[in-house]
Amino acid sequence: MDHLAQHIESLIFVAEKPISLEDIKTSLDNTFEQDFKEDALKDAISGLSNKYESTDFAMHLVEISNGYQFLTKPSYHTTIGNFLKLSTKKRLSRAALETLSIIAYKQPVTKSDMEKVRGVSCDYSVQKLLEKELVEITGRSDGPGRPLLYGTSDKFMEYFGLKSISDLPKLKEIQPIENQVGEAAPILEEINPVESSEFSNELKALEEE
Repeated sequence: MDHLAQHIESLIFVAEKPISLEDIKTSLDNTFEQDFKEDALKDAISGLSNKYESTDFAMHLVEISNGYQFLTKPSYHTTIGNFLKLSTKKRLSRAALETLSIIAYKQPVTKSDMEKVRGVSCDYSVQKLLEKELVEITGRSDGPGRPLLYGTSDKFMEYFGLKSISDLPKLKEIQPIENQVGEAAPILEEINPVESSEFSNELKALEEE
């Protein structure tokens, strides 16, 4: 078959995780309605692997986790690392931190309980925190209507450099925030990366209000 290697290359490129030889074969079999031999597929993959070993390419093809995946070569990891730092140069807005702090200290907590503390709607903040994967739905309350319960995620722990929830700063009971109408600023602001100490300061500010 013409361009077999290129078809395999496209499958490996778009796969979100290492793609197995079985999945490659199934995809090709279904596309071209023929039975591809595994030896032929392995030969094509071997050719791709040799191709990407050239210094003309910044990535190489590796066999990992029972599948195949394109990974960047070690020579370029520093450059990539510096680029990835750019995506962390944002911190949560005050509205998002307030909502996140309530979830962190009162979890599992319903959205209505968050709103009782904040005094404003938390819909936007909760949605953005879910999108950022800092919080997650942990179940449903036994109360009327069985509303969703929210809690912090593993990514929350990584984001703020915490080993466990017990590492959060010890605060008094968070009090409702007075004299605030509507949602605050957007979920993210273009400033320095958030550190756990900054999160602590924001939470302490809540206590003082």
